[in-house]
Amino acid sequence: MLFYDSPNPAPNPRRVRIFAAEKGIELPSKEVSIPKREQKAEDFVAKNPRGQTPILELEDGTVIAESVAIMRYLEAEHPEPPLFGTTSREIAEIEMWCRRVEMILMPPVGAVWGHTHPFTAALPGRNTEWGEANRPRVAEAMRFFDESLEGRDHLAGEAFSAADILLLTTLDFAKFVGLDMPDECATLAAWHERVSARPSASA
Repeated sequence: MLFYDSPNPAPNPRRVRIFAAEKGIELPSKEVSIPKREQKAEDFVAKNPRGQTPILELEDGTVIAESVAIMRYLEAEHPEPPLFGTTSREIAEIEMWCRRVEMILMPPVGAVWGHTHPFTAALPGRNTEWGEANRPRVAEAMRFFDESLEGRDHLAGEAFSAADILLLTTLDFAKFVGLDMPDECATLAAWHERVSARPSASA
């Protein structure tokens, strides 16, 4: 098994690293440099036609792409501690919040990143106006999660889960892009401080 990783600030490989750290899984890994565009090299694209990290290559040559799919595989192979829930309700709630992070917060963060950030200046098809228009959408999404966390320690259910990992990595990537939490998001900020203190957050 080989995990094709990319270092911070790339948020999606970090999701898997945190997930594996929470489970105590040691993932043999190979670094793929995004600034050097190694993810677009012919040999890598042969493994993942999307030309993105992370991917997990299994012993039989099977390649699993997409961070949450890799996390699901690791959960099935290493059920303890459960990070996608065990009861039908837990599984559904964690799935719901994972999807909300990916549908509500990540798209506007990605738009600001891809269309306005200096690091992505060479990408074709940039539309600065569209990128700037997404800044208020990021703030609105952060307020949504701030309100959602009122009265709870974790995003989904009673325990730390994959949903917390997705939200943490997306917020940290947003900060790297220059998108800070609105000042009024005290609940979200307190949650972020708590989950950032977990040893796995440094993975």
